[in-house]
Amino acid sequence: MIKLIRIEQLARGMFIHDLNCDWIDHDFVLSRFLVKDAATLARVRAIGVRELYIDTARGGDVADAPSADEAAREVDATLDRIATTRPTEELAISPEAERYRARRLHGEARRIVRDMMGDVRLGKQIELEKIEPLVENIVASIFRKSDALLPLLHLKDHDDYTFMHSVSVCALMTSFARTLELPREVIHEISIGALLHDVGKAKVPEDILNKPGKLTDAEFDAMKSHVVQSKIILQNTPGISEIALAVAAQHHERFDGTGYPNRLAGDGISLYGQMAAIVDVYDAITSNRVYHQGMPPTLALRKLLEWSKFHFAPKLVHAFIRSIGIYPTGSLVSLQSKALAVVQEQNPDNLLKPRVLVIFDLQQRCYTTPRELNLADSSDAIVEHEDFAQWQIDPARWIPATA
Repeated sequence: MIKLIRIEQLARGMFIHDLNCDWIDHDFVLSRFLVKDAATLARVRAIGVRELYIDTARGGDVADAPSADEAAREVDATLDRIATTRPTEELAISPEAERYRARRLHGEARRIVRDMMGDVRLGKQIELEKIEPLVENIVASIFRKSDALLPLLHLKDHDDYTFMHSVSVCALMTSFARTLELPREVIHEISIGALLHDVGKAKVPEDILNKPGKLTDAEFDAMKSHVVQSKIILQNTPGISEIALAVAAQHHERFDGTGYPNRLAGDGISLYGQMAAIVDVYDAITSNRVYHQGMPPTLALRKLLEWSKFHFAPKLVHAFIRSIGIYPTGSLVSLQSKALAVVQEQNPDNLLKPRVLVIFDLQQRCYTTPRELNLADSSDAIVEHEDFAQWQIDPARWIPATA
């Protein structure tokens, strides 16, 4: 049986089924292994995880620990509560018009961030006047119709991950800040910090940055140094705000003090740093890398909820989920009608019942003529999130903003 235990309950002889933390925060080659000795036990405790899953069929047990199913039911109940909280109203605009704008903006953002990272690698200073118009366009797009730009964030190639991760974090942070109803001028500064949060990676050797496998301890330390490098670069950027600087300098801190580089905790981390930590992890664990298969967005949100008991502020995680939906736009879901569908647009009144595009018949195992379905007006319902890769479906073909 798979059980959820507290870190202090972990003992030698137990088999770890899931470390229950984002992969960027640990250097274990595998996430499932037997705790053979005290050294392994110490290494697990050192990564800052507070709860993890064990497989009692392959190792020791904790009698009163909840099963994975019981833990999942608690997460489901929280998601249901989040789904019924209505977010800020969106401005009325043609979805087709905004999707066209979003496609162009996405391509422009990739080019600008790639060029900026190249300049920093050559020792050049960031020129905010080149960044400001892009950020303002991203903010404006999210305010007009967030469902247009956010689905595009799933489309990353291995070769451009570093660039597109920055763009994704920027757009997600903008949507997050809007849900929190922060002032527009503050959102603008948050978005600048989000776009530049990983600029320090330009100072990390490319063979480490793009290594197709787990990093050594020394390489992992070099990778973690990008946070300090980002702070130094931005401190030397004329016109950068304290808000933007906080986003970049604190996006790897954790609410319980287990993050880096300064092991800040609680309110010692700014609101903007706390927000950035949530968004950075979400985008990282949903992205495909050479050495890491991204998880479906809804599963990633469930993990964030679990980790929010320690690593993130729970209220902020709830707000982030409201900002993108229980089943984020562009994600694949299965329906009670035995079909697969791609989420097209969120329903503000009930995030569990978005608008979807039905594309696949599960009983016949074949594609169907695509048809739009508003689950809010239907007896049909979502059963579960699905993985595009498992069904060998190309997400680029069905993500709404690329249609």
